[in-house]
Amino acid sequence: LFRNMVGKTDETSVHLSDYPEVNPAFENSNLEVSMDYAQRISSLVHSLRKANKIKVRQPLSKILIPVLSQEIRSQISSVDELIKSEVNIKSVEYLDDASGVLSKKVKPNFKALGPKFGKDMKVVSGVITAMTSEQLKNLEANSQIEIEGFAIGLDDVEILTEDLPGYLTAQDGNLTVALDIHIDEVLKYEGIARDFVNRIQNFRKENGFEVTDKIAITLLNNDKELAAAISANTDYICQEVQALSLEIVTKLENANAIEMDEFVLQVIVKVA
Repeated sequence: LFRNMVGKTDETSVHLSDYPEVNPAFENSNLEVSMDYAQRISSLVHSLRKANKIKVRQPLSKILIPVLSQEIRSQISSVDELIKSEVNIKSVEYLDDASGVLSKKVKPNFKALGPKFGKDMKVVSGVITAMTSEQLKNLEANSQIEIEGFAIGLDDVEILTEDLPGYLTAQDGNLTVALDIHIDEVLKYEGIARDFVNRIQNFRKENGFEVTDKIAITLLNNDKELAAAISANTDYICQEVQALSLEIVTKLENANAIEMDEFVLQVIVKVA
């Protein structure tokens, strides 16, 4: 593979080659910051899904992200399509001021305060506990704030964000994400359709279908919700699994039984 990529070379293996020298002209610090935000936001959303047993194949409506400057908003918005794809959400919305939407509390991080402030730790902890919302906002924006002669950084505090009704929140440093966990009928049906696609793709693989094979699917209508979800997303399903037809019938003999969460699919899949 290495030789095919590089063509004629004196090196016999990529493992015997030198690393290329860094070209500063290719560096893009702004893109690096944006990608760091994308990774951190995606990680927060995935952790919320996992903790609350909301599978990634279930689409969700949106996430809210409080931003403290236009620069941060631009850095995140430049990669929000990537974030939406990674965590399976429909939209990313930005809050210019979180104070009226997300309720935040601050408490001392004693593990960090002890080594840093020593005998002044008790005084500093009191200063942190008494911080106003405006001071907390400045701390999040600037990563450090001076109060009563003490330089307090983000590592010196723990910022707790209370969940909004219908939202789950998570935080990483100065970054807060609120995930909308309300699942309406449209989102639920789309989640069922994605699971259906997963099962059909697995069936194709397990039964030796060629990648280029077009298929015909016949599904028994043994559950009203399942049938409604498949009907509402037929075009998407057919495109994903290369199906020329997807038919839902009331009677079906010699069908394959495939488990799918709360449903048992009775389905026949064959080359079209």
